[in-house]
Amino acid sequence: MTAATTTVRVPDGEMPARLWLPPSGTGPGIVLLQEIFGVSPYIRSRAADLAALGYVVLAPELYWRAEGSVDESSEAFLEQGMALAAQLDWDRTVADATASVEALRSLPEVAGGVGVLGFCFGGGVAFNVAAVTDVDVLVSYYGSALPQLLHLAGSVSVPSLHHFGTADAYIPMETVEEIRAAVAGREVELHLHDGAGHAFDNPHPLFHHERASEDAWRLTADFLSRRLPV
Repeated sequence: MTAATTTVRVPDGEMPARLWLPPSGTGPGIVLLQEIFGVSPYIRSRAADLAALGYVVLAPELYWRAEGSVDESSEAFLEQGMALAAQLDWDRTVADATASVEALRSLPEVAGGVGVLGFCFGGGVAFNVAAVTDVDVLVSYYGSALPQLLHLAGSVSVPSLHHFGTADAYIPMETVEEIRAAVAGREVELHLHDGAGHAFDNPHPLFHHERASEDAWRLTADFLSRRLPV
């Protein structure tokens, strides 16, 4: 499934983005928010997966103001991603993602609600976006900023799905339980994936946990089918 290039209007310019349409041409919308590695081949693959489920998917290039790039074939790719992420201003990034929600909702191809789904860095951004603007669902995979955002939990009232690995060195289980307590509610689902580390859905051998990735995606597809039906 091929993505079209587009832009999202923000106060200081036009942010590049990629747009995927479902086979039907129309459907509910999902703003897909990147890991620290940008809108990588992995993120583009997941966008295509979401489009195949029937969603219009917009993936904004949140690094559009940053200098540098990530070469996933390099042994230094993790350091490259961290260096790019360090250049971002959090509030401005959340504002860019919020503008992406508004832009997606305005498209004629979007019929129904609009949700946010993010991985790692993007999982935290998605949570923050759900706290400050109108979205219909939230899906966060091991949101790395969540421990610093729990003061916003009371402002996130939409149906939400969170995934964490039990062997995550960045978000240990003690912290996951703090997150669980903060976000708990009838509209919230939180799933633990045994033996999975951080970024377990990323196919890179450094991160990937096949069973956790498959289980989490199945749960995500089921959640979206119930909470943001096509």
